[in-house]
Amino acid sequence: MGIDMHALHLLSWASSKSNGLGVTATIGRQAMYVSPAELRRQVSLPPDYPDPQYCEDLLVGVFGAKRVDSFDNSDYEGCTHIADFNQPLVPPGQYDTVLDSGCLEHIYNVPQGLRNISMLCAAGGQILHCVPANNFCGHGFWQFSPELFFSLYSTKNGYSATQVFIADLSDESSWYEVKPPSNGLRVTVRSDSDHRLYVLCRTVKMGDFSHESVQQSDYVVAWSGSGVAPVTQEVSEPWHSKMRSRLKDTKFFGPLKWARSRLAAWLGLRRGNMAECNPSLIKRKVSDLS
Repeated sequence: MGIDMHALHLLSWASSKSNGLGVTATIGRQAMYVSPAELRRQVSLPPDYPDPQYCEDLLVGVFGAKRVDSFDNSDYEGCTHIADFNQPLVPPGQYDTVLDSGCLEHIYNVPQGLRNISMLCAAGGQILHCVPANNFCGHGFWQFSPELFFSLYSTKNGYSATQVFIADLSDESSWYEVKPPSNGLRVTVRSDSDHRLYVLCRTVKMGDFSHESVQQSDYVVAWSGSGVAPVTQEVSEPWHSKMRSRLKDTKFFGPLKWARSRLAAWLGLRRGNMAECNPSLIKRKVSDLS
């Protein structure tokens, strides 16, 4: 990926929480996927902003980055440092912000990649992820669950202020804040089959960190001796998915599906509130986040 609208919102929100990005590392050199006209509608750009192919000018000129270094497995896009994140990294320095905007899913050794990201982050610095969740099968090696970030970026592992959101690519103005798992309940997220989702995360590295004990939260409760088996929060099936299931074996399904897609494209329709069928989600307007 790169800097699309949701990643732009993530940078804006994170820079406001940290009083600017500071010295910044990007995992992969991040290309710009927001048009110059739309970018100018979203943020206040310097008069001499050059509309570059990559994100460095945006991070420095708008979001308070003091310097931006990029890390990649190859210099094919002109990165600052060549590094294979499948292997242990010797950091050339530490950074106030480490941004992963669509790189982790392309790294086979995800645990090592996550460890390298934390190695790059200075004490008190922030780590940002914008990575695929549902309906990105084939985009990379992996799709990610909110549970990974809640379980990894915990206080006991050396992190604080962890927040996780789901973003629907069809709705650029809203995020869905994910409630942290509790009481042995799994946090699950269901979406329509034609809607692609990101999982977004911000966490702060407090100092020394450990990735030696990362377990799914509901199993931790079950193993504690409480006798509670892992439980999934009930997720209701959207009415339109139920209707589609009933119609798909009929002769009307093909024409109805075609007509629905054309009508949706013509009207610019977007499906309703994902929080209505996912009890672990709270809908937030991106413009209201602070």
